[in-house]
Amino acid sequence: MEEKANRRRERRHDFLLSLCFLSPSFLGVAVFFIVPFGVVVYYSLIDGVGSQNFVLFDNFIRLFQNSAFRMASRNTLHFSVIAVPLAVILAIVLALLLEARIPLKSQFRTFFLSPMMVPVASVVLIWQVLFNYNGTVNEFLTLFGADKIDWFQSDYCQIVVMLLFLWKNLGYNMILFMAALSNIPKELLEVADVEGASEWYKFFAIKLRYLSPTVLFVTILSLINSFKVFREVYLLTGDYPYEKLYMLQHFMNNTFKSLDYQKLSAAAVIMALVMVVLIALLFRAEDRFGKDVEG
Repeated sequence: MEEKANRRRERRHDFLLSLCFLSPSFLGVAVFFIVPFGVVVYYSLIDGVGSQNFVLFDNFIRLFQNSAFRMASRNTLHFSVIAVPLAVILAIVLALLLEARIPLKSQFRTFFLSPMMVPVASVVLIWQVLFNYNGTVNEFLTLFGADKIDWFQSDYCQIVVMLLFLWKNLGYNMILFMAALSNIPKELLEVADVEGASEWYKFFAIKLRYLSPTVLFVTILSLINSFKVFREVYLLTGDYPYEKLYMLQHFMNNTFKSLDYQKLSAAAVIMALVMVVLIALLFRAEDRFGKDVEG
């Protein structure tokens, strides 16, 4: 009995000690994340900061009736649906290329890693020099008799920003996939070579299976970064860009300036719910695809 009592006291002591160590982190998360998000949810359910009358879903209905929100959501969804898969697939291709013996490998790696060392403002300046109406790309097009294109005020605007997004994020994603490729058991690949397996079979049946956790992480990271492309678009085009570049964060930034906290809070809650659902689906897909590898 005494021994059991001692074990219970030790477990209680360890639990309290763990709480002491965790309390600063938990307090920081609560103060800077949990409580502010709770305030946002509260503001999304009332009709005004002063009156504080609960209106439940009226703010969300008003939000979905707003044409600017619908346009921003459509543009953000279109951008993410194209840019995120490209950021994942191209990073895998680059990692596989760098794993093979190719000439100028170090220069190739430096080209894709250089954006990680360059500030966003400098990257945007490079894109302005390239894609301005009188910029380098248009001067190159005129050499072949083509007309100049106002890249940031045309239907090509999302392609320009997508190129910026990919160039800025591919290097980091590539490093993650290179690290994951180096951790694949060599014995499996050697057995596949002995059995005469093709490179396509080795990639889809072995490499991609072991890459699935990294694919999940890179996809989530790229998804988050695609929602943060507002910084680059804002520096390139300002508060009210061409309509195809008007993203959700443009809408939220402009709504904040007009002090419409209810609409802003409702938009933030919708964005958070969409992100949670998407990430949960990604985790579910990775769990089904990679569970045999983990086992």
